[in-house]
Amino acid sequence: MTRLIKILFILTGLVLVNHGELSAQTSNPVSATGHIFAEIIPIFTASEKSQLNFGRFSPGYQGGEIILSPESTVSVLGSVYEGTGSHNAASFSVTGDADATFSITLPSAPVVLTHSSEAKTMLVDDWVSIPSRGIGSGVLQNGFQTVYVGATLKVGTLYDNPVGIYTGSYTITFDFY
Repeated sequence: MTRLIKILFILTGLVLVNHGELSAQTSNPVSATGHIFAEIIPIFTASEKSQLNFGRFSPGYQGGEIILSPESTVSVLGSVYEGTGSHNAASFSVTGDADATFSITLPSAPVVLTHSSEAKTMLVDDWVSIPSRGIGSGVLQNGFQTVYVGATLKVGTLYDNPVGIYTGSYTITFDFY
């Protein structure tokens, strides 16, 4: 029993001597800074590459129509005489995320072309495109697609549409999905 008392005495002494010094070691907190990155990109862009150009012509005695296809071919109806010079369909460069689909909305009402110096006008109507208009009709192959646009120009007589240059503008909408 003396041995037990000795052991208890030694333990009690150790506790009294080390009182306050016996505690679990704590570490200092460590922190790190993380960084955040985000980039906003345009999902798509569209720009006109070539203007819609019906070319040079003469309306004849009764007028008619000039039909310009998206492939840049011209057909004439009525007394319209197709002149020399160039004509071409419009083209638009559409870019964005690879394989994104988009729709094309062409003008739904006739677009007015106005004579450069007189108050005379012609109408452009019956819009067509390649790819065709509609929901999801276009696909950005590798992030790029050219859209070609044609239309029909309604031409009056020479009195209705005197010699000169006629201009106007229109809007095509590209919606992405």
